[in-house]
Amino acid sequence: MSRQSVASEAGASHFTTSSFHKFMCGACLNSSSSPDSSGKGKSKSSIKKLSHGFHLVEGKCGHAMEDYHVSEYRKKKNHELGLFAIFDGHLGNRPNFWKDPATAIKNAYRSTNHFILENSMELGPGGSTAVTAIVIDGKGLWVANIGDSRAVVCEGGLAIQLTVDHEPHTERKRIEKQGGFVITLPGDVPRVNGQLAVARAFGDQCLRAQLSSEPDVRYEPIDSTMDFVILASDGLWKVMKNQEAVDLVKPIKDPRAAAKRLTAEALARKSKDDISCIVIRFG
Repeated sequence: MSRQSVASEAGASHFTTSSFHKFMCGACLNSSSSPDSSGKGKSKSSIKKLSHGFHLVEGKCGHAMEDYHVSEYRKKKNHELGLFAIFDGHLGNRPNFWKDPATAIKNAYRSTNHFILENSMELGPGGSTAVTAIVIDGKGLWVANIGDSRAVVCEGGLAIQLTVDHEPHTERKRIEKQGGFVITLPGDVPRVNGQLAVARAFGDQCLRAQLSSEPDVRYEPIDSTMDFVILASDGLWKVMKNQEAVDLVKPIKDPRAAAKRLTAEALARKSKDDISCIVIRFG
């Protein structure tokens, strides 16, 4: 993610690990994560075949790796959940997930943001965008995001963006109402208070009054037309259109190989940012 200051490596690592734990706890779930740069896995009990692969590449911006991923399967209340997330780091009262998933996910994002802000002395002053996906029994997909980390699904060969890019210029009125401003300097992108290139994110103590941690949440049933979904940080999307990404990996059946192919292509296109990618394949 583009910004003028970044968190330390230790701060980013602790921040992202704690964040997803808080996110899952907020949704009445629990999770652990792995910092590996590449890997793959598959469902053992979903009615529909489900597999995933991931690949992360450190950027060339002169700072330590700040992206982080989570990918795993867990059994909860006789259901199998596939839990997937990309965090792009930059320096309560919980509803039941099964009764109201959308509200539970929104509350989880809010509680994560609260946790980060309340512990900023320990975790550092930075923050993170996020895109998360929960696959239920291989039949349903809940996707949520804040910032510019994105989820794109391949459905019948077409790329469909499931998430919303929260750009400062589209939320200018809300930001100004909350005492902030949006400015675009020559040769740059719009930034909140001249600092952050997204309008929604976790953390960022110095911008807490202007940023929102309210995610956009979307549910998609998984049917025979849905081939795979790509979760990735903006290090990929800055240099690649949605359809280009889908077309590039459509013929690649191994999801880890697909994730590695996407990151390799982003590097070939001179992406300077950290690049994190998860590919979840259905069937």
